[in-house]
Amino acid sequence: MNTARLVLEDGSIWHGKAFGALGTRLGEVVFNTSMTGYQEILTDPSYAGQIVVMTASQIGNTGINEDDDEARRIFLSGFVICDYSSVISNWRATKSLAHWLEEQNIISICDVDTRAITRRIRDQGSMKGLITTDQTLSDEEALTEVQQWHGLDGVDLVRTVTCEETYRWIEKTASQWEFRHWQGSTSTENFHVVAYDFGIKYNILRRLAAYGCRITVVPAHTTAAEVIALNPDGILLSNGPGDPSAIPYAVEATRELIGRVPIFGICLGHQILGQALGGKTYRLKFGHHGGNQPVRHIPSKRVEISAHNHNYAVDPKSLPSDVEVTHINLNDGCCEGMRHTTLPVMSVQYHPEAAPGPHDSDPLFDDFIRLISDYKK
Repeated sequence: MNTARLVLEDGSIWHGKAFGALGTRLGEVVFNTSMTGYQEILTDPSYAGQIVVMTASQIGNTGINEDDDEARRIFLSGFVICDYSSVISNWRATKSLAHWLEEQNIISICDVDTRAITRRIRDQGSMKGLITTDQTLSDEEALTEVQQWHGLDGVDLVRTVTCEETYRWIEKTASQWEFRHWQGSTSTENFHVVAYDFGIKYNILRRLAAYGCRITVVPAHTTAAEVIALNPDGILLSNGPGDPSAIPYAVEATRELIGRVPIFGICLGHQILGQALGGKTYRLKFGHHGGNQPVRHIPSKRVEISAHNHNYAVDPKSLPSDVEVTHINLNDGCCEGMRHTTLPVMSVQYHPEAAPGPHDSDPLFDDFIRLISDYKK
C-alpha cells in the first residue's frame, strides 16, 4: 500500500495507508456510525462532495457485489476507515473493496484513528478536508488548498447526480419483503408514482415497486407541467446531496405540484418540500449519518431506529401553521418528518427503505400508498 494523508481545515493531519485509487481530492469530512452496509453508504449519491469517515472498526470483510449498489456509480469524494480487511467472508462477493474503489477512482485511507477524527468532528462540526496520496504535496500546501476551498454551502450538487433522461423502474426488493409484507397494507391498485431523481437510492424505488407502484423516474430539473403531463397518482421527492437552498428550481416545481397530486418527500425531498411550503432550512453542526438514529413519531410516540444521511434540516419554527411536525430526532430534537393538515403532503428526513439496518420505517411507504388511495377516493 502507498502512504496517504487526511488534512482537515483545523490544521490536523492524519497519516495512514492508501487503498483504492491514487491522487488528491477535496471534500467535506463527515462521520458515519453504521456498523454494516458500507457498500450502500459508498453508493448513496447523497454523499456527493463528502469524505466519509466510518466509525466501525473494520471495513471490507464482506467485499462488493453488484446487487447492493444504490446508484450507477460512487459520487463521494473520499473514504476513511480504521482497519481494512483484505479477507472477504461473503458468498455473494465478486470483488474486494480495494479493487472496486480503484475501478471507481475513489481515494481511500486506512490505518488512521477514526475514533479521534470522529471526536474532533463531533466537537468542532463538519470540516473541509483533503485526502491525498501525493507525496510531492507538502502539508502546508495541502492545508492552504483545504482552507481556500469554497466548500459545499450554496453549491448545486443535484445536477451532478441526477439522471439525464426519464426512465421506468420495475425491480422489486427480495421476496421476503414483497408487497403488503406489513400487516394492514390495503392497496390493491398499481398506482403510478413519478419519482424525482435528486440523487435517488435504488432501494427507495425497489420498495415502491414492491408495494405495487408503477414508477417513472424523472431528472431533477423536470418542470411541474412535465410531471403533470405524465398523469401521476403520486409524486416522490427523493434524497440527494448538498445544500437544499441551492436548488430553487426543485422548490419551485414542488410548490406548483402541492395540492394537485399526493407528495412524499424523503431526505433532501423533505427539505425541498419544507421550502416549498414556506419554511427554511439550516445546517446541522455535524449532521446525521448512520443506520442507528432514534426517531419518535409524535402522534403515536412510537420510536424508530432509522438510517440517516443529512447535513441540513428544516426549521420547524419557520413552517406555516397548517404544517405539523410528525417526527423528531431523539438525539438533538430536530425535525425528522412533517405533514400538511389539509393537503396530501408528507415527508421524512430519514430513509424508510432502511437497508442496511432494521425495517422500522418501512410502513411509511404504506402510508404514502394510503395517502394516494384516500386522495383518489
